[in-house]
Amino acid sequence: MKLLHIDASALGAHSVSRGLTAAVVAEFVRNHPGIEVTYRDLHAAPLAPWALPAGDDDPNAAESAKALEEFLAADVVVVGAPMYNFGISSTLKAWIDRIAVAGKTFRYTSAGPEGLAGGKRVIVASSRGGIYSPGTPAAAMDFQEPYLKALFGFLGVTDIEFVRAEGLAMGDDHKANAVGVAMAGIGGLLRKAA
Repeated sequence: MKLLHIDASALGAHSVSRGLTAAVVAEFVRNHPGIEVTYRDLHAAPLAPWALPAGDDDPNAAESAKALEEFLAADVVVVGAPMYNFGISSTLKAWIDRIAVAGKTFRYTSAGPEGLAGGKRVIVASSRGGIYSPGTPAAAMDFQEPYLKALFGFLGVTDIEFVRAEGLAMGDDHKANAVGVAMAGIGGLLRKAA
């Protein structure tokens, strides 16, 4: 089994999404001896914004190919996705632009688009300062989780789950409770897969 671990938070040791992804990966390692983990920190080593290739001398070509190869090879992808201004971070978007590649992870057919990257499991560790979950007054402002669900679905991934910690900026007690609830749900994700 191969697992790709992606972090995209700019907050370093203060990041909730990094703590959640680390806990998810640790559970997989504990429960799947021999699992091969590839780690990519999109804040520490950001990919350049996507641009049309300049030809064989394109300096981003090798790193783009490597990011795509890592994604395609993974059975499980764990993505740390903090909400920044109602959406995802620019570093996470740059990575998505490397893995959403026509002819590799999706294609257009006469019946419409077809995802080519199915058969993998994606777990997104979502962190948000406010509360945007479905049914809340601010739900319409959530362009983070619906985007990621649509994007991975477009690539053919049907097994996508979210571990969510929200309301993190609403006081220390609320933050501690939200992180505790999210952490408690991680073991359930692995039991569900068994």
